[in-house]
Amino acid sequence: MNHFAPTPAAGGLTHFDAQGQAHMVDVAAKDVTHRVAVAEGHIEMLPATLQAIVAGTAKKGDVLGIARIAAIQGAKRTADLIPLCHPLPITRVAVDFEVDAAACRVRCRAQVETLGRTGVEMEALTAVQVGLLTIYDMCKAVDRGMTMGGIRLLEKHGGKSGSYVAP
Repeated sequence: MNHFAPTPAAGGLTHFDAQGQAHMVDVAAKDVTHRVAVAEGHIEMLPATLQAIVAGTAKKGDVLGIARIAAIQGAKRTADLIPLCHPLPITRVAVDFEVDAAACRVRCRAQVETLGRTGVEMEALTAVQVGLLTIYDMCKAVDRGMTMGGIRLLEKHGGKSGSYVAP
């Protein structure tokens, strides 16, 4: 028996013990399964900013290409950014951007996969945020009023808790 294993807090919050102290969840007893998570979010901007992105005329270069690489890197570095996340052997990260000219927005969608003992929801959500932040960074010189929103988990599969699909 591990005498240092924390007792979960009341209410089912797994990152806190019964005394309310933060801890990293022990996943050693969990089965290794194929785990998938999909997240999305968007960034809204001025029409001229969106036009520069689509036309490839933004001063810093290929905005969506760089944002895609940044999103992938964000998924891979999630454990470095979120204190209680486990470092995971990610097997796949796919990032897509969809331009919605009518709404003056770019939607980012990330799918992350692993064969592991814990899910990749945080990696998918981090990928989306980092992708959107990169778009902001590359276009902020011409549009500081861009807003990000709608960041959410769309679905997750694998593990003991089964699947989740957002309503």
